[in-house]
Amino acid sequence: MRRVDEVARSDSERGELVLRRRDDGALELRANGVFVMDTVETSTERELAARALALHHDPREVLVGGLGLGFTLAAVLADERVARCTVVEIEPALVDWLREGTVPHGPEMLADGRVRVLVDDIARALRQAPPSAYDVVLLDVDNGPGYLVHDANAGLYRAAALTEARRTTRPGGAVVVWSAAQAPELEATMREVFGRWQVEELSYPVDLQGRAETYWLYAGHVSGV
Repeated sequence: MRRVDEVARSDSERGELVLRRRDDGALELRANGVFVMDTVETSTERELAARALALHHDPREVLVGGLGLGFTLAAVLADERVARCTVVEIEPALVDWLREGTVPHGPEMLADGRVRVLVDDIARALRQAPPSAYDVVLLDVDNGPGYLVHDANAGLYRAAALTEARRTTRPGGAVVVWSAAQAPELEATMREVFGRWQVEELSYPVDLQGRAETYWLYAGHVSGV
């Protein structure tokens, strides 16, 4: 039987967040008992960032909704075009675990001068952000509208929140939403917000330790230059 040791735990109004270390040395994050991510399979986060940034010719200002274990942020920072990346994470404990080194790769990454971390709800952060603040807005707070870790995140995939995301994105920029499965309702909502011809549904294959999967990105482009 695989041994799992608890590394850190936090309780908030959203429930329980647990960081565990498996006997293979990997760290694993769970929210209310549901697996969220680990440090073994990180291709999803890296592909998400790379493909989102590829949609823009000069993504200097980037917003990432959701810190997780930091692999999306790390991939954003690997792009030398990025001058600043603002990360919005609702769980303060998760930010602390990365900043303090409970997640070993966290301190160096968060010390990068291009990184700004906001401990906040991403929907509220979008409402409070100034217009045209970012070149790319990357929403990676959940597993997509069909696989919610927290039910409260459902609102992020609706027109009101997506309209705020569009408002904070500069002309020529893009709002990119990750989903673990095809999401036709999300695509339809984004076409209402961004315009029928301004939305792309992009699929990409992922090898999850020998298991073939397909993940999806929904990109809303903000017209004008």
